Amino acid sequence: MEKSYVCLARHENQARGLAAFCIDFLAGRLGEVGTRALQAVERFHLDSVACAVSALACGTNAPTVLRQEALEYPAVGRSGAVCFGSRLRVMPEKAVLANCAAVREWDANGTNFGYDPLRGHTAGEFGHNDFYPVAVAGASVAASDGAKALRAMLLIDEIRGRLAEVFSLKEHKLDHVIHGAIASAAVYGALLGASVEQIESALGLLVAHYIPFRAIRAGHQLSDSKGASAAISAEMAVLSVHRALRGFQGPADVFRNPQAIFCLFGRPDRAGESPFDLVLTARGDDFAVCGMHFKLGLYEHQSAGAIQGLIDILQRHPAVLETPQDVLQLRITIYEPAFSIIADPAKRDPRTRQSADHSLPYIVATLLRKAFEQRQAGWAELMLLPADYEPASLFHPLTRELMQRIELCHGGPEYDTRYPDGIPTTVELQHRRLGWLSSGLILYPLGHARCTDQQLDRLLAEKFRRLAQLGVDEPRRLWERLQHLQQRSAEEVADLYTFPIRNLL
Repeated sequence: MEKSYVCLARHENQARGLAAFCIDFLAGRLGEVGTRALQAVERFHLDSVACAVSALACGTNAPTVLRQEALEYPAVGRSGAVCFGSRLRVMPEKAVLANCAAVREWDANGTNFGYDPLRGHTAGEFGHNDFYPVAVAGASVAASDGAKALRAMLLIDEIRGRLAEVFSLKEHKLDHVIHGAIASAAVYGALLGASVEQIESALGLLVAHYIPFRAIRAGHQLSDSKGASAAISAEMAVLSVHRALRGFQGPADVFRNPQAIFCLFGRPDRAGESPFDLVLTARGDDFAVCGMHFKLGLYEHQSAGAIQGLIDILQRHPAVLETPQDVLQLRITIYEPAFSIIADPAKRDPRTRQSADHSLPYIVATLLRKAFEQRQAGWAELMLLPADYEPASLFHPLTRELMQRIELCHGGPEYDTRYPDGIPTTVELQHRRLGWLSSGLILYPLGHARCTDQQLDRLLAEKFRRLAQLGVDEPRRLWERLQHLQQRSAEEVADLYTFPIRNLL
């Protein structure tokens, strides 16, 4: 049987191999892509646009600032791309900057954990479905149709997802958006007809000049840099491609370059090699996107197990919702790296939305407060939305009171070894009358790729509706506009994001 994957071996020039793979994949020379993979990427794209629309309509800072910046760089004729909610063609790197920032602002779109045990690739790097605007911009500039744009989205997710499985960035304090930026440069270059040598130069430029560290995610109260990191890196990826197309020659063979991040931090076994083989799916359905996870609201995905655990307890024991005063304590046991990220003591007093959505005490206390107010406890009823991170919610007296009753525990090796296969979490609630109530061990909460609960499609549609309605009058029409991308013409792809959004100039 013909192999359905391509292996870029560590002893070869993987930059050139990646470039050739992208060119062949987008040209359809590597075989048929399965329906399941294309449907998965379309669902993640739909989800990302709803996140973007609501972030812009709510006037969030970074997307607003970066969109205004982009509109100051008009392109000539139709050689550019559009920002969400505008018909003005701007320089493609600026459209990508603005649109990726809007997609990512809420930190509510898809996630991957860099885990493929069947291939033995378990580096466990994070990543997110932030980079679809790169594919749309590239298709717009190249006048490509929807089928090619959708394959480009799939390819971006495949490259960044597989890199996340073989090379951990966080271990070296490097930001996870680097993998997405590399994927963006390679795919964008292939869309625009760049040669293998030109894509290699773009990758060298990107990795040699534009490497973000995790300093952008450090601090007691996080800044705009945290949410805009993917956007800025994607901007540099697109800009690097255009420089290479104009003839600029960047460093060659960057994955084996001993002074670049991969060999510098990865310490390959032999001189002249990169630290990893990179295995990419070429056809069928075994694409990285099929193992990625959805968020069913605005929260750091590491908290999904705790959310599921709390909802399970409240649904089994509705009497808990009679009075908040009877909840004496909540104990949440989690794994590393979640314990270091969302249980960080610095997140005990979040004062910005960027800090609150990475604060496990805040997320759980807000859910519990909403459950008391609504006397209901389902994912749809308790879905965390932008309003749950506004000042009135951030400093709600009951939320702050409940936060003080939450104890966070590291579960040790028993929990750590179960990640990133799952999100191992146990929630225990001490009730004045009912005693201790436990969720049991949660591994695959709703939204997780290995969760088999059939509610997912319904909840994703509900999430889309609630977020999109913050910026458009008819969310259903927007849903229909974005679906069936594979059947869209080049003109429809170029205008895909031109729909009006409330509160935008």
